[in-house]
Amino acid sequence: MKKLLLFGLMLIAFVECNGQGHNYQWLIGDQWLQTIPKGRMTFDSSSYIYQTEYRKMAFNGTQGNICDAQGNFLMSSNGVWIANANNDTLLNGTGLNPGYFVNSYPNGLYIPNGNFFIPTPGDTSGYTLFHQTSLDPNSDRCGVYFSNVNINLDSGLGGVVSKNNLIIDDTLNWGINACKHANGRDWWVVCMKDSSDTIYKILITANGVESISTQSLGFVPVPVGNVSPLIFNKSGNQFTYNTYDNPVDRNSSVILCDFDRCNGVFSNTRIIPVSSGAYIWGASFSPNNQFLFVNTSMYVFQINTISLLIDTVATYDGFVSGLPPTCCGTTFMHEYLAGNGKIYLTSGNGVQHLHEINYPDSAGLACDVQQHAINLGVWHFRSVPNHPNYNLGPVVGSACDTLTIGIEEIKHDFKFSISPNPTIDGTIKLIYLLPQNQPGVFEVYNITGQLVYKMNLPPWSTLQFVQLPELSNGVYTCVVKSGYDRAAKKLVIVQ
Repeated sequence: MKKLLLFGLMLIAFVECNGQGHNYQWLIGDQWLQTIPKGRMTFDSSSYIYQTEYRKMAFNGTQGNICDAQGNFLMSSNGVWIANANNDTLLNGTGLNPGYFVNSYPNGLYIPNGNFFIPTPGDTSGYTLFHQTSLDPNSDRCGVYFSNVNINLDSGLGGVVSKNNLIIDDTLNWGINACKHANGRDWWVVCMKDSSDTIYKILITANGVESISTQSLGFVPVPVGNVSPLIFNKSGNQFTYNTYDNPVDRNSSVILCDFDRCNGVFSNTRIIPVSSGAYIWGASFSPNNQFLFVNTSMYVFQINTISLLIDTVATYDGFVSGLPPTCCGTTFMHEYLAGNGKIYLTSGNGVQHLHEINYPDSAGLACDVQQHAINLGVWHFRSVPNHPNYNLGPVVGSACDTLTIGIEEIKHDFKFSISPNPTIDGTIKLIYLLPQNQPGVFEVYNITGQLVYKMNLPPWSTLQFVQLPELSNGVYTCVVKSGYDRAAKKLVIVQ
């Protein structure tokens, strides 16, 4: 049974962000009573403003929140319900995550990185909340769901239009995250299977859940109940996850992989031993992607992502925050790369202080870890926002749209069509229009992004009859491209 690891509370009220972007808010506070003050950090590109306030939403570790593209705060969720910008319940925003876990923890779920919001692909008024919950008190069976919000409802405060849509029901580690697809619109959502090196990859497009696939990352399966954060770097081309060797010794290692935003494939897995006898709780990449910061309760480590060399950049100094009987040590717990380019660390206890890494792009001690540097004046317990990088754009010149339905052709209209679709025997007719005097290529990809068929298209050709090799039943992506221009269509094969 997964251990209950987080116990804090946080709440939300309306405020306009001074910066611009979806990820400019962090909600502070761990007291569920609305009469007890909480806090809020509002970031811009170089600094933050901190203010105390009174809110009613509580957070026990699961915190998702989002602003609009202009930085106006929209909504938040603790895994139990969704609050709007006015701190009221979002229209139809109750009843998230069906099952025993919400009933056991009605003031907020205990799952770190257990939910996040994204703008819904292809819907200018839509936002999607992805959320995770435990389904069985006697095992690590978890559910991953999504709920859709139309922000135009309720006079612009928003309302839930589709709730608790189940994507995965399996034994899973705690934590979910996302990386934007290389077309700059769609998303890859990921979670880890429990006691395994298997990662789930969910492709989210304008059609909703486009595909679900799995991949082995290539390390020794971890023991039951891992709660490692799943973190992508700012460029979306590297991914990290933490593991340990057994439940007793907990000798911990960092898993570092490359990631292809086009096809969702992880590669080049590196296993980096970091600590003996201590669990790794938090992880963050530096803004320039060169360094990866991870921490146990007592130490903060910096890993060079190129050389894989490790520096110890902070050792817990024994500072106690607050007065008895609520005083606790400001040990290290979860990390958050904020919109101002700095990394913040919470503590494993309910305290009134945050740690701050001022220069995470700098090597070694020059990164400047300042322990208990921020006195919040309110109690906060462990939780950090789960914000994927909303600002990633398309990878120009790559085959970035090969897994996307409905992506518009770049520069050139290929007038691409496939028939019959579905096909029974793999015989298809292609109609297309290549750029003048230019050759083309026809390619077919399976749902994992692997190329399964390719043929050259001669200049001036407009029609081909193709006999595909014997392929399994399923959905495939067919691509016609010439130079940097391309068009994609889905093809269904049934036998």
